[in-house]
Amino acid sequence: MHIPDTSIARVLVVGDVMLDRYWFGEVNRISPEAPVPVVHVQRTEERPGGAANVARNAVALGAQSTLLSVVGDDEPAAALERLLRAEGVDARLRRDDGLSTTIKLRVIGRQQQLLRIDFENQPTHEVLRDKLAEFKALLPDYDVVVLSDYGKGGLAHVAEMIQVARAAGKPVLVDPKGEDYGKYRGASLLTPNRAELRQVVGKWRDDADLAQRALALRAELQLEALLVTRSEEGMTLFGEGGVVHEGTRAQEVFDVSGAGDTVIATLAVMLASGADLATAMRLSNHAAGIVVGKLGTATVTLQEMLAEN
Repeated sequence: MHIPDTSIARVLVVGDVMLDRYWFGEVNRISPEAPVPVVHVQRTEERPGGAANVARNAVALGAQSTLLSVVGDDEPAAALERLLRAEGVDARLRRDDGLSTTIKLRVIGRQQQLLRIDFENQPTHEVLRDKLAEFKALLPDYDVVVLSDYGKGGLAHVAEMIQVARAAGKPVLVDPKGEDYGKYRGASLLTPNRAELRQVVGKWRDDADLAQRALALRAELQLEALLVTRSEEGMTLFGEGGVVHEGTRAQEVFDVSGAGDTVIATLAVMLASGADLATAMRLSNHAAGIVVGKLGTATVTLQEMLAEN
């Protein structure tokens, strides 16, 4: 499988960021206070999550990537900035005093996730309005735009962002959230997973029924294509030329968290490097097959893709 020259790709990522924290420990006993395991934490790790994970995946594939998002004026925001800088992402994180930077804390014992604790609230409209102005100013310098919606409020102006980017002739890829896909109208491509699509189009009986519903949604929202990631069933592209399916390439599924970020980042980088949509999908399916074999929000490098090609 030919991989294009990704060093020419410039990807602008906008959306909800979070800090993924991992506490790794040993579990040797049950608490005397309640029937829960006692985790003796021995190691901690931090990784950028959400849209920040999309941006770092793009950089890991050799592209230039800028991230535009809103964070709190707090310690997790400083940690995110530090981590992103270290990975080569140009992070434009706007601070909002009234916001707590989203943290997803995972407690892991014996290689199993025992608990996840989330800290989050919504950004203010003023900060988001400023972000929209910066988005418009940045747009001319990028080949592809990725809008990574995690439902945390950072994409309140998503419809306007799609409109502005499409008017500028930029492809817009959206990782969607929620039941209202109307706000994504006119985007180039949406990448829902099975569960997310089911929320919008209802339960399908078989592949033919899925195709009918997906193609109807594509037409209704005036999308170029709809890419449905289907876990162990691989992924299916519903476009103007019909339906293209790619079977899963996962060797061993260890952890699916962040796999959707890897898929949309790979799609964006490959399209920005000149690949057509079908090729970009095949390569993103390949990348997803590698990343699910890693723990937590991880990245895939060009070297790994070439090694397993």
